[in-house]
Amino acid sequence: MQSRRDFLRQSACASLGVTGLVNMLAHMRLMTAAMAQGSSPAGGYKALVCVFLNGGNDSNNMLLPIGDPASDELRSDYETARGVLALDRTNCHALNIPATTKAFKKHFGASIPAMGVHPEAQPLAELFNNGELAFVCNAGTLSYPIATREEYRNDLVPVPPQLFSHSDQQVQWQSSIPDKPFTSGWGGRIADLIHASYNTGSKVSMSVSLDGMNSFQIGTSGAVTQYAVTRSGALSLQGFGTNYASAYLDPTNPAAGYKTSDTGQRLKALERVMQLTHDNLLEEEYAKVYARARGAESVITAATTAAAATGVDFDAKFASADSRLGDQLKMVAQLIAGRSTLGNNRQIFFVQVGGYDTHQVHLNSHGNLMAELANALKAFRDTLADPAIAVFDDVTTFTASDFSRTFTPNGEDAATSGSDHAWGGHCITMGGSVNGGDLYGHFNPLKTGSNSGSFDSSSSRGRWIPDTSVDQYAAVFANWLGVGSSELETIFPNLPRFDDPLSSSNANLGFL
Repeated sequence: MQSRRDFLRQSACASLGVTGLVNMLAHMRLMTAAMAQGSSPAGGYKALVCVFLNGGNDSNNMLLPIGDPASDELRSDYETARGVLALDRTNCHALNIPATTKAFKKHFGASIPAMGVHPEAQPLAELFNNGELAFVCNAGTLSYPIATREEYRNDLVPVPPQLFSHSDQQVQWQSSIPDKPFTSGWGGRIADLIHASYNTGSKVSMSVSLDGMNSFQIGTSGAVTQYAVTRSGALSLQGFGTNYASAYLDPTNPAAGYKTSDTGQRLKALERVMQLTHDNLLEEEYAKVYARARGAESVITAATTAAAATGVDFDAKFASADSRLGDQLKMVAQLIAGRSTLGNNRQIFFVQVGGYDTHQVHLNSHGNLMAELANALKAFRDTLADPAIAVFDDVTTFTASDFSRTFTPNGEDAATSGSDHAWGGHCITMGGSVNGGDLYGHFNPLKTGSNSGSFDSSSSRGRWIPDTSVDQYAAVFANWLGVGSSELETIFPNLPRFDDPLSSSNANLGFL
């Protein structure tokens, strides 16, 4: 295995340029499709849902030690450095950490401290303790593994450019290739590779976004283009009434014809113009985009209609998650419930919510964000697990964010202080296939600066050097979705630099 990885590192993957990556994916896609002709791809429906917490989630207060500081060094370090941002441990919700957990072994030996989640995130503790949710500790963008603080401080290991920059770290999280100019996202590359094999009856893109265009779902060749829908469903053309009620004789059946009104005739003329062949390449491509969007629009509408036919009251399911994130996940749940009309056996969804850049009034703002996140995930879980849909085992949801935030506060007033941009942080993964009720990766020491045992990249602020790379974290999801182990290094060209997330006990990433 090591010889094969070394060969790939030297000959292809680790040094792939833009052209090399595109060609490699195209070649692997053909191979995958060819193999699928001889035998159907394993498994039925599977969907991957990325929840991006835009702005930098303070995961130090999402997952935290709650033991007695008099006897628990981790909790003592937490209270010492967190200052006015420290949460009262008695208000946090306890996690039932198994005695077999490996998340503390690297930095704490046999010690397993008491852990909990934010006071406003009780549903996260419930899902964790029910074995349906797990945390992946101290993950972040890395170009190469960094074993010690000294390696980073002495510039002995290359690091991602523009650390602590929102825009750069968002792109690097979504591309997984921080040491190359952006060309594609890892979600888009997965779709490029497996779409043709798994989605032979596809009627809409495998990559659906609920928050506009994103870097995560950009592919290498344009074979799979991301399709954006709103929290209310497909985005219709404006000026023709709701669902074209002012233009079509029967909005549910466009084939019935157009109204004789100006609005109806205007839509009829527009659609005829868009069906013409255009000499100008830009006009022709625009017409194709228009046709694709109109076709997808009808499919999305059919999917939400099919979802309603299940009898599930989606509004009631999300009554406790009446928020921007909840509305996005509600629409994802509807599309999954009506998946038979989409024609895809593999799907990747992207949802995003902002507000996580908490430089000020951190405690109040972050508390509201944790409540929104926890309630939305719980509602999503309950909807997918409803017997009328019964697809929770086939949907895996995960969180990502620009970075975590500084462990130390930027002020001394709890009402106004916040935290600043940092690096490694904890992530959530949820689903029926998740090996929940455990922590994965490696929980980092909470010592700042040059204190013994510190994993702090800064002089004193508590910017944790990640133990787990985005490549390793993402590769587990890719493999679960259908990317073969021999193809992972094509999707993640830097993966050979790190411990194998699927086989190495050092990685401790067996959460799926």
